[in-house]
Amino acid sequence: MPKISIIMPTFNVEKYIARAIKSCINQTFKDIEIIIVDDLVSDNSINIAKEYAKKDERIKIIHNEKNLGTFAARNAGVKAAGGGYLLFLDPDDYLELNACELVINEIQDYDLLCFNAIIINNEDKNYKKNYDNAIFNLRDFCSFLDNKNLALFVCNKIYKKSLLIDKIKEIDFKERLIYAEDHLFNAFYLSQCKKIKCIDNFLYNYYQHSQSITNNFANNHKNIFLQLDLLLLKLQSILIDDYVKEFILKRTKKLYYNISLELYLLDIKNKYNLIDKKYFFLRFLYRLKMSIKKKIFSLKYKKGKTNNAN
Repeated sequence: MPKISIIMPTFNVEKYIARAIKSCINQTFKDIEIIIVDDLVSDNSINIAKEYAKKDERIKIIHNEKNLGTFAARNAGVKAAGGGYLLFLDPDDYLELNACELVINEIQDYDLLCFNAIIINNEDKNYKKNYDNAIFNLRDFCSFLDNKNLALFVCNKIYKKSLLIDKIKEIDFKERLIYAEDHLFNAFYLSQCKKIKCIDNFLYNYYQHSQSITNNFANNHKNIFLQLDLLLLKLQSILIDDYVKEFILKRTKKLYYNISLELYLLDIKNKYNLIDKKYFFLRFLYRLKMSIKKKIFSLKYKKGKTNNAN
């Protein structure tokens, strides 16, 4: 059995998938398997993957019967994984070649290991460090995320399959998620964690481009608040610790508020055919306006509580 399973949910990424696969097969740590989940692609992505699979028996390709989206495709990969540890790689991104070697040595005594990602936009690399070397219990980790306002991404973490496999039954639901897949996945996983380790290494290359799902909200936003209700119900049912529950629910609501704001501004941009510079300036002004309004409301609320107390 391999030590690490690298899971790649795949949908129409023929321009990038070869780079992602190469970053896996050339890892300095060789005891891995690469599970490519075909989410009913309509381009040449899977044919490219099959060519690599002919040369490397560590590559396994599984096929969804219909397009399920990233969240469900990841879950299908988890079920098929033979490794004791799980890494998730989007096929338009790629790993540093020593990623598996470093993480397998660091996670042994911990339930979750977090590391840093390099953000690449138009070939410019941004080394924004989110994690330093540190060890947390679950409450302290949530407090750390809250203080630094860090999102719950899947790509910059390695997971223990033994903690996740029982939860798959609870999160393997039929509704197709469009937003916050990473957030929900990690919320379920965190409910199992006791000891969490962070390291300051940059091991994942996150490639931003115009065709990525996260840059195309406007095409899929009709059911955004129905999804929010679904997520809140799911999270209420699995979280036990009150502090962790409050953090996760607050973060979920904030995430969806920010998405709805972006959709509103994109609608304005499209309606008035704004060029990017005007759009980003409008976005800045609107966010500033909303921030000031929230601050004023908060001050009035605190003042009202003080007056009532007197």
